[in-house]
Amino acid sequence: MVGHLLIYHSVVERLKEMVASGELGEIHYVYTQRVNLGVIRQDENALLSFAPHDLSIILYLLGEEPVMVSAHGESYIQKGIEDVVFVSLRFSGGKMANIHLSWLDPHKVRKVTIVGSKKMVVFDDMEVSEKLKIYDKGVRNPSYDTYGEYLSLRFGDITIPSIKMVEPLRAEAEHFIQCMETRKEPRTGGRDGLKVVKALMAAQQSLKERESRSK
Repeated sequence: MVGHLLIYHSVVERLKEMVASGELGEIHYVYTQRVNLGVIRQDENALLSFAPHDLSIILYLLGEEPVMVSAHGESYIQKGIEDVVFVSLRFSGGKMANIHLSWLDPHKVRKVTIVGSKKMVVFDDMEVSEKLKIYDKGVRNPSYDTYGEYLSLRFGDITIPSIKMVEPLRAEAEHFIQCMETRKEPRTGGRDGLKVVKALMAAQQSLKERESRSK
């Protein structure tokens, strides 16, 4: 079992249910933001420090590995250590994901946005009580029988569901104990850790290749 802590967050569990049930429709894209004016590290860049959290969430929610990973960033404070990184992922069927990582930002943001064909959702972990908002919005795609028909926007209600919050670390520890007692496969097993590391290393390699080309 690997310590992908945010997979045990109550809101992430709810997001997984929504994606799996088809409530959001076909998933178009996901983007995450993990930025703040925080600790400036010397032994790793913003990608290696922050991205495992967001990669674990994205791969868990979509249930598949990316077919393409690219990244670009810049080292503003220390040479060779990227303070700001943008990661792009492509999945089968045209799904995309983007991750914004930075420890050089005026705001502390911990946010996940999922855009589906039926609904859109935003998970804002910095919110105290209203962490999840569901937007019943989308685009109508009528059949084109006449020249006058066109795509139209659909605006519905914004729902803030009541979710019983459980401390993620407690939920993770209890799941670990349960797996030991029942010998069942953990929600975040070794294979999941490998998938995240593969995507992380692909992004790091992309960073280094861009750096080499710019010299």
